[in-house]
Amino acid sequence: MPSSHDYIKDKRNRNIKIFINNKFYLREKAKVSVFDSGFLLGDGVWSGIRFHNNKFLFLRDHLSRLFEDAKKIDLKIHLTKKQLTKILTNTIKINKMKTDVHIRLIVSRGIKSTPYQDPAFTISKPTVVVIPEYKQPQESIYKKGLILKTVKTIRGPHNVQDPRINSLSKLNCIIACIEAKKKKADEALMFDINGNIATNNSTHFFYIKDKCVYTSNGKYCVKGITRQKVIDICKKNKIKVYEKNFKLKDVLDADESFVTGTFANIIPVRKINNKIYNLKNNLITKKIRELYLQLMDK
Repeated sequence: MPSSHDYIKDKRNRNIKIFINNKFYLREKAKVSVFDSGFLLGDGVWSGIRFHNNKFLFLRDHLSRLFEDAKKIDLKIHLTKKQLTKILTNTIKINKMKTDVHIRLIVSRGIKSTPYQDPAFTISKPTVVVIPEYKQPQESIYKKGLILKTVKTIRGPHNVQDPRINSLSKLNCIIACIEAKKKKADEALMFDINGNIATNNSTHFFYIKDKCVYTSNGKYCVKGITRQKVIDICKKNKIKVYEKNFKLKDVLDADESFVTGTFANIIPVRKINNKIYNLKNNLITKKIRELYLQLMDK
């Protein structure tokens, strides 16, 4: 069964050097303290970034989101965007990487004096980690498509755990993912608090009906960089696109469906619950992906 994050295994990843707080470590020696806020509490933010043909894709957007999310949880990142860019660049250079790289940039609140929630018990600057890996999606996922299943776990209200923040606290999405896997699906299709379709557990959801593209209003999902690029592509190429509330019945009546994410860009969906999509008719999805791949190479 394919997954939106299936990747081609690469032996070079055994010897990658990982950045942790101004030092580089071989993969097997890269560790953080058991007193780190990220490990103890999932207290921090992160972003997944692609390095393609000697350049970071949409880096400004990724760093802006990182700082916005950090501000929302009152985490003051002690480095500037320029300094983080230099760290990312140095990580790529020391690993002699050129393309097909996926980077996980992580910032936790830092080391705790004791295992407790209060940020006042943090005794260090934020922990900064950069994990670069050679990662290419399995080409088969674009031909086979994904299976999505709706789950009971929802995207919660903003005043519980804001689902718009790309935090290290991913338990809600993990539970949704587990539910989906038990239903033999690749990902979970999640509702918001009002019974509308919001997003998937790890990618963003789109559907197409009568040559119009639809995605949620974004109030209950992470600010997806690839998601926004797809919206921009549609507008630029005169493909009608709408950000709005919609129900499951709208999705099950759709002509096409796809998901977006930084790692695998745009993947078609072949089944949602009992609804089967004919991938041979995925003409608009294919067109959008072609335009996105062109954008990557600009």
